[in-house]
Amino acid sequence: MNQLLADLVRLLELERLEMNLFRGESRDIGSPQVFGGQVLGQALMAACGTVEGRSVHSLHAYFLRRGDFNAPIVYEVDRSRDGASFSARRVVAIQHGQQIFNMAASFQIEEDGPDHQVPMPEVAPPEELPDLTTEVRKHLSRMPAERRRFWSLERPFEFRSVEAVEAGEPRPGVRNLWFRLVDRCPDDPVLHRCLLAYMSDYHLLETATLPHGLAYRSGDVTLASIDHAMWFHRPLRVDEWLLYALISPSSSGSRGVAFGRIFDREGRLVASTAQEGLMRTRN
Repeated sequence: MNQLLADLVRLLELERLEMNLFRGESRDIGSPQVFGGQVLGQALMAACGTVEGRSVHSLHAYFLRRGDFNAPIVYEVDRSRDGASFSARRVVAIQHGQQIFNMAASFQIEEDGPDHQVPMPEVAPPEELPDLTTEVRKHLSRMPAERRRFWSLERPFEFRSVEAVEAGEPRPGVRNLWFRLVDRCPDDPVLHRCLLAYMSDYHLLETATLPHGLAYRSGDVTLASIDHAMWFHRPLRVDEWLLYALISPSSSGSRGVAFGRIFDREGRLVASTAQEGLMRTRN
């Protein structure tokens, strides 16, 4: 397994302190605080560690304080309910004695029922598109130092943008990106859903900057997640290409909102996301 990917998988392998108490390491990915996707993925892994025979189908989370990537995070799970078909869990993430994040997650036994979905957007396949990080790095010399560091670090996954996005050019708040891990990872459905939670925090909120010609990499806007929701519809693998279809219907009051739909190569809708976040311009 690729070393960067192996490190990401280890990041999601929490230490169990008590029956409902877990501890996770933190990583510096080049942002000023702990990456929100890390806390999402670890919190979901903690919740999954208290459920048997059921799969997570949704989560709703709030980011309360900045996380410190120099310190571990403790996750406390409340086993809110175990019913005949559904289980509910609440997770609180604690660092330096304070709550930095909380999440509610719901799990369900496998059941058959009516099945429908919206069609996948008709877009170019990933093989025909350039690597997003490679394209962005062409502009490293023009980025502020803190943004340059974020884009300079290697990642265990790749993104390929269907649309060319140039900073300073307003455009509709719609974007499509293919993404996948750089290597195969274990055949564990829980791990793949936690990895998807981690990766879903990339590029989602940034969609709200597009109508204003702003870009995180240019340093002209500050972005921070306020909340994050996910729904898991069908089985998925994050080491195979997935399409992230993003749209931002609104921004106001220094907040932007964005929605995402995640499809596999066969066009199956495997997950959906929603996020509102702080979006402040720098004068």
